[in-house]
Amino acid sequence: MKQLLNRLINQESISSEEARNVLVNISEGKYNQSQIASFLTVYMMRSITLEELRGFRDALLELCIPVDLKGYNTIDLCGTGGDGKDTFNISTLSSFVTAGAGIHVTKHGNYGVSSACGSSNVMEHLGIKFTNDTDFLKRSIDIAGICVLHAPLFHPAMKNVAPIRKALGVKTFFNMLGPMVNPAFPKNQMVGVFNLELLRLYGYLYQETDKNYAIVHALDGYDEISLTGKTKVISNTSETLFEPQDLGVNQIEQSAIFGGNTVKQAANLFTKIISGNGTEAQNNVVYANAGLAIATAKNISHKEGFKLAKASLISGKAKESLDKLIELSKK
Repeated sequence: MKQLLNRLINQESISSEEARNVLVNISEGKYNQSQIASFLTVYMMRSITLEELRGFRDALLELCIPVDLKGYNTIDLCGTGGDGKDTFNISTLSSFVTAGAGIHVTKHGNYGVSSACGSSNVMEHLGIKFTNDTDFLKRSIDIAGICVLHAPLFHPAMKNVAPIRKALGVKTFFNMLGPMVNPAFPKNQMVGVFNLELLRLYGYLYQETDKNYAIVHALDGYDEISLTGKTKVISNTSETLFEPQDLGVNQIEQSAIFGGNTVKQAANLFTKIISGNGTEAQNNVVYANAGLAIATAKNISHKEGFKLAKASLISGKAKESLDKLIELSKK
């Protein structure tokens, strides 16, 4: 590790194979906490290369506990996090709205590291059970249209890293990896990333797959469609830059999508919005994100997806999906 750290400190990059080997060695407990922290810190100070990102992704997919949901055509809505914006849990809400629209969702998530509250914090607070039991996950999809894949249960190899990430409290390259290492290997993905450079890297890596995908970055820094300005979207069929007006909605202020400072506040806001009592701005942001996910899975336009997302929330189907998952979790 010392030799590798010296190379990285001298601004050298490492190959995919070397990147893969580092994570495998971390999983095997070959490095101490200081070495791991130093390694993570390098990538806070310089950009990650395509080769490095590919190697890290390959290692995590190799080391994960896979869940076989091949019989389902699923989608994952997941952001990298790390945008420092502290919005409400947009991708999690959008996941239930997508499920309410009849699209099967395998939601990959974790506790918040760089924000007050990650998707797992909210779902745990609401009483959703975290498990890697395939039968329960299949039953969740069959009954609720969605299952939750809490990352630590599927990536036990990275248990040595979790306390270091928590202690650092800032985004690391693990934020970049989260959406790419869903253990259900969904055929469809909507991914939000925290900067344009990562949008481009993700675009290159996803081009190498057979997935249907939409990778998004709001130009004012969000890792999701924020409707606070323009959003760049790269998919397997096109590359677009769109504004809120293109979906027939108004641009909103950043303060309109703030998510609160505690898990309790975030969970209360989540419940309020999914119950149909959100503000127009909150609802439109959820429709925009869920709409793109629905459009990706169904191969329809974003505007059509937006309408289906709206119908899912207003009809109560999204809330029904959440309620069923909470009920299942009690058994």
